[in-house]
Amino acid sequence: MIPRSILGKRGAHFQGAGKTMSTAFRTTSTLAGLLVFSLVLSASAAEDRPHIVYLLADDLGWKDVGFHGASEIKTPNLDKLAAGGARLDQFYVHPMCTPTRAALMTGRYPFRYGLQTLVIPSKGSYGLATDEWLLPQALKEAGYATAMVGKWHLGHADRKYWPRQHGFDYHYGAVLGEIDYFTHSAHDVLDWQRNDHPVQEAGYVTELLGRDAVRLISEHDPSRPLFLYLAFTAPHAPYQAPPEYLDRYAGIGDPARRSYAAMITCMDEQIGRVLAALEERGLRENTLVVFHGDNGGTRDARLSGEGQVKTAPCDNGPLRGGKGQLYEGGTRVPAVMNWPGRIPPGVKISELVHVVDMLPTLVTLGGGSTKPCKPLDGVDVWPAIAAAKTSGRTEVVYNIEPFRGAVRAGDWKLVWRATLPSQVELFNVARDPNETTDLAPQEPQKVLELQARIGKLAEESAKPLFMQTAVNAVFSGIFGPAPIPFEEDSSTVEP
Repeated sequence: MIPRSILGKRGAHFQGAGKTMSTAFRTTSTLAGLLVFSLVLSASAAEDRPHIVYLLADDLGWKDVGFHGASEIKTPNLDKLAAGGARLDQFYVHPMCTPTRAALMTGRYPFRYGLQTLVIPSKGSYGLATDEWLLPQALKEAGYATAMVGKWHLGHADRKYWPRQHGFDYHYGAVLGEIDYFTHSAHDVLDWQRNDHPVQEAGYVTELLGRDAVRLISEHDPSRPLFLYLAFTAPHAPYQAPPEYLDRYAGIGDPARRSYAAMITCMDEQIGRVLAALEERGLRENTLVVFHGDNGGTRDARLSGEGQVKTAPCDNGPLRGGKGQLYEGGTRVPAVMNWPGRIPPGVKISELVHVVDMLPTLVTLGGGSTKPCKPLDGVDVWPAIAAAKTSGRTEVVYNIEPFRGAVRAGDWKLVWRATLPSQVELFNVARDPNETTDLAPQEPQKVLELQARIGKLAEESAKPLFMQTAVNAVFSGIFGPAPIPFEEDSSTVEP
């Protein structure tokens, strides 16, 4: 007998068994139909979930890709991705490596958990807070296979900070920030591992990373959605490349620029191999590919790494500044999203997008939940990418530190250096994207408004972990042999 709550009051007044049975039959049929329809929708939603291949470059200059105009550096595979998808022309990150990677993983600005200042150094004992709910964890909960190939740089001194302790089923690569491309070591200490165990092997880092990513794709069960995070170390210093790639740029006189160009082309070719592997497995049509840099290209040789170079080799074109700076050249990076049939080809997205937006965007596309996350700074920008709608983002926080900060509200951007001699600069980024004209003297009210916003964000900030540990590190040398806590009984693991 069907409960009155299902039939409703009207059904309760029917007279006669025939009418009652007829009503019950119709109601049951309706419920069954709704159930079938719901299952069809669920199956369709599951099939619509894309595989996700997330490509990250390290210290890549704004102008050092073909899709940003004439460049002596050849990137045909990235150019093809851009031509077949969306180029994000106002995609923002943080001015250095660790903060950007933390923002990607958490969907939250790094000043909220102490990773806003510089990067985690070799002797740094801290890492990304273990109570943050990360992108791979959210996708894994949604049924994804999660794999990371490449550079982590979110904590290395304690295994609790490593990738596989934060939702990745698999990790191959480095956990530090800078390693030799041929010895795979930092300060003569090996930083090369597979699934938490050291790997002794020969090969050039960029090629090894590409090869492993191709292997993962070729072995993946296509019935399960895949999240592959491929974080290249290229073209970060040391500027090293195989001879065959250096030979392609024999016309470049500066040795650092020549090696840098060769490193980018090698990375581009590995990206091409990854895309070809997706095609061979029949996965390309349902794979969302994301590519961007982790910060602007290095323009100050002192920030190019531990190796000594006379001039920084990166080219950010007309954008002001570079890595380590809060100007556009340090925080606005080349970015592409490509999903055949879902993202219109050849479009240029001018909406504001920040790397913190990637977590809610990808988790929503993957059918997952962000409820376990702490309050997000990111927003779902998929409507802006796929349907030419607004991103919903009107503010960009470039960074908040005790000694400086920068924020953009609409078209207005304030860069505030608080250390003496202090300096405040105001730009209208829409009219002056290269930040050539400081409008602070003409717009004092706008300066006060944005200073108040920075002040409020500073009140919400955690103390930078780098600064908390820097004093002790100075006495022992902040750079030096990196403490990589491999297990004692697994000193060598072959691939």
